[in-house]
Amino acid sequence: MALSNFIMTVLGVGAVWMLVRTDLRQSSSTLSRNIRHVRSWLEKEAAASSSEAGKLKPKELDKPPTGESTAKDEKP
Repeated sequence: MALSNFIMTVLGVGAVWMLVRTDLRQSSSTLSRNIRHVRSWLEKEAAASSSEAGKLKPKELDKPPTGESTAKDEKP
């Protein structure tokens, strides 16, 4: 009885180990594939935004009024 319990335990642990190991391999390969896709998407977006940024004309900043008093500057 003890020997059969030991054998069944070893077989059960071995089966779980095999399933976990193959699952980890599949998960890691899927993760690395997904990382490659995301990296390529980011590179494409960066290239598109940099080429688009080169085409845009820089905006002029609003210049503050010179010599005019504002409501904050006036004292009652």
